[in-house]
Amino acid sequence: MSHRLAVSVLVVEATAIGLVVAAAVRTPGPGTVQLVQTAMLAGLGILHTEAAIGVERLRRRVMVGNHANLSSVWTFAGALVLPPACAAGVAVLVHLHVWARTGRPRVPLYRSVYSAATIVLACLGAAAVVGYLGAGPEPLTAAGIPGIVLGSCVYTTINTGLVAGAIAMSAPQPDLARVLGRWDDNLLEFATLSLGALTAVALVVNPWLVLLALPPLVVLHRAVLVRHLEEAASIDGKTGLLNAVAWHAQAERLLRRSDRSAGPRGVLVLDLDHFKSVNDTHGHLVGDQVLAAVAGALRAEVRERDLVGRFGGEEFVVLLAGPAAGASVELEAVAERIRSRVAALRVEIPTPDGPLSVSGLTVSIGVAVAPAEGADLRTLLQVADTALYAAKRAGRNVVRTGTLPGAVSPVASRHGGESPPGGGWVMHGE
Repeated sequence: MSHRLAVSVLVVEATAIGLVVAAAVRTPGPGTVQLVQTAMLAGLGILHTEAAIGVERLRRRVMVGNHANLSSVWTFAGALVLPPACAAGVAVLVHLHVWARTGRPRVPLYRSVYSAATIVLACLGAAAVVGYLGAGPEPLTAAGIPGIVLGSCVYTTINTGLVAGAIAMSAPQPDLARVLGRWDDNLLEFATLSLGALTAVALVVNPWLVLLALPPLVVLHRAVLVRHLEEAASIDGKTGLLNAVAWHAQAERLLRRSDRSAGPRGVLVLDLDHFKSVNDTHGHLVGDQVLAAVAGALRAEVRERDLVGRFGGEEFVVLLAGPAAGASVELEAVAERIRSRVAALRVEIPTPDGPLSVSGLTVSIGVAVAPAEGADLRTLLQVADTALYAAKRAGRNVVRTGTLPGAVSPVASRHGGESPPGGGWVMHGE
């Protein structure tokens, strides 16, 4: 953890503690009803974790990206109906119990403590909104739907903002999806907060009705696990990229799209040069970290809509989407940026004998340009793969471009070349 991140984490945690203490001093002590409600929410939160413990452990192992915590059902309900100090107590107890039963040792304790602090601050923010809009003996009833909606927005904004800030400071190259989460993860958070609001209303109307929130929540856990398993089946475990099967399936769907203005424009096939020497010299664990670093470099040089996958071994593939006009020039520019980035890559790896630095990596790249009338994926891959082997024969660490049979390459026209007779593919160097 960097010094700046450590200071930020401590500031957030200290702020959460200070605000809880201040709220406890300024507000009257909880009554019997509030203590019972606190015990019910904390107990149901723990019971929920125990009921879904197998699903949650598997979900944490296979999930891709940030972890959406379904326990916000109980913490948000506490923020709506309990005194701030009691709501904070429910948040800490439930969240740390989730970590103790399903998170460790995969999730370090300091991260869980920070997450608990962000949830406490989110609860305090939501409670402040409800208290402001619903002054009186029954704040939630007085605040009504506007108070619940505004409280959920404040809860989400505080929690997401603090978590996103920590991710942005800890990740060397954070992408927007990782920092803010994907749309379906945010939709899941909205669903759990909605269920939390219903739980809070049930707690006020009839506390026994709260028990009805538990079965749908356990079912929701299982439904979310199915999505995570589907994602895990399509992701390469070493690099986080699409695996070969998933890449093929998604690339085929893109190629079948009728809108050519936003359709695919070409394929890159990349192969790390002399990667076997990395494994032989430093071991396969180091080789896996090098592959992950190269995958990160690939993602950094392409756009969100481009498909990046690992074909196996040290071979990668990219389907670039966009207008067909001028595709060859643009494709070669992207390939050259990737080649240069990999050549400048320096992978720092901690080892028992001290830090190990792996550098001097190079990559050979074959490019296939899709013609305006379209082409099937198999043909594009064959042309790009042939161009890749030409790059290998040319000395490696170079880009070579192939043109589909019968297509006129804009690069060939620029250099005064022409397609060979008989419709063979044309190779172009840099």
